[in-house]
Amino acid sequence: MKRRNTQTPVVDIAAMIFAVLIFIIPFYFIVLNSLKDRREAGLMNLNWPEVLHFENYLEVISTQNYMILRAFVNSVIITAGSIVLLIVVCALGGYIMQRLSSKFMTGVNFLILTGLMLPPAILPTIWVMDLIGIYRSLFGMILVEVALNIPFTTMLYRGYTASIPREIEEAAYVDGCSSLRLFAQIIFPLLLPVTATVVVLSSVNIFNDFVNPLYFLPGGKNPTVQLTLYNFMGRYASSWNLLFADVVLITIPPLVLFIFFNRKIVSGITAGAVKG
Repeated sequence: MKRRNTQTPVVDIAAMIFAVLIFIIPFYFIVLNSLKDRREAGLMNLNWPEVLHFENYLEVISTQNYMILRAFVNSVIITAGSIVLLIVVCALGGYIMQRLSSKFMTGVNFLILTGLMLPPAILPTIWVMDLIGIYRSLFGMILVEVALNIPFTTMLYRGYTASIPREIEEAAYVDGCSSLRLFAQIIFPLLLPVTATVVVLSSVNIFNDFVNPLYFLPGGKNPTVQLTLYNFMGRYASSWNLLFADVVLITIPPLVLFIFFNRKIVSGITAGAVKG
């Protein structure tokens, strides 16, 4: 017991040092260079600048007629819409997949697992979206994000549903509860821990998505926060100080969300894994 107690603080300290090296130093590098002028930021070092240029953030906000503000609104709409659809579809899907056993459900489970492994098909998806008139629209972008996150989210809900006793449902049916009312008033409140996990993980993932808006939401009409990084990237020269300032601004919302709900992420994932 004494040897275990002496080794535990060493492991904790090593883990903290590793976390600082991996996460804190890169973030410090970004924040520091966002406060430099263009020449100093181009050197890409950790030297403290002679003058802190807080006006870089004002310039980023005002660039292209306050494009970043419109981008924040678009990203929030895409993220919120995607999260609502994901919760409704995947909570129902995961619950049904866990409770029903049939060959059809086995095939559905195989399709869900296939969706986790196969990459999205860009050109066919663009062709279909253009055919039905939702290409380059926020609604189309929401559907794309939902489709890409359905497999992982459904598996989370299915794993957590296994921890809910079937006796609760049987008692509700005996009392005359309908299937829809059973799920809405009894089952879904029990899924709140994994729902919190889905909200945080999917929100950070969708809000920080760069590739999908680049393909499915091109042009300057509906920019997202990640696409505003292009404003400060040039072919021959780049405004690295403004680019880093933009990165800091678009990192703050998901960082705050992750800090406040990180415990719910772990509890929501491990509960379904252990009890299931």
